[in-house]
Amino acid sequence: MVRNRTLWATAALLAATLGVAAVPATAAPATATRAATACPTGWGSLDKTYFAGTATSLTNVRTGRHDCYDRFVVDVPGAGAAELGFSVAYVDRLYQDGSGRPIAVGGGAVLEVRVNAPSYNVETGTPTYPGRVAQPLPGVNLTGYSTFRDTRYAGSFEGVTQFGLGVRARLPFRVLRLADHLVVDVAHTW
Repeated sequence: MVRNRTLWATAALLAATLGVAAVPATAAPATATRAATACPTGWGSLDKTYFAGTATSLTNVRTGRHDCYDRFVVDVPGAGAAELGFSVAYVDRLYQDGSGRPIAVGGGAVLEVRVNAPSYNVETGTPTYPGRVAQPLPGVNLTGYSTFRDTRYAGSFEGVTQFGLGVRARLPFRVLRLADHLVVDVAHTW
């Protein structure tokens, strides 16, 4: 009787092994076969500054989602890359230049973005960007973003325009100066 049980157990194990071996492998899901995106590292989270300035007015702010980072773009049509001065840094709280008024920004960390370009026509004082102080940026919808949580306009004072960017956590970022644009990329992870 013990011999029959051993024989049956051996046969069952052999059948299971052969059955698994005989089943053809199926294609892995598309997400598993897609090559993992190699995300850049080494950006860091320390302050980044470039000293320059322009009288060319900024006209728009927009955002974008990418595989490794969320992108914040300030459009300054007609400004060359060398003219686009900036200061980008994590701050404990966003304070409006000139007045010192605190502006609440949602998220786990606040990235202050200062662009050395006015959001008004320097000759007439007419606004060139429709942002309202302490309000979310017009036309920017952060639904579905991995890193960005909130945006706030802090105004333009003495030719410098200020924004608050609420992010999930204090994550690495980089700043790119391009003709007509200042770009801030914030990584999804360290």
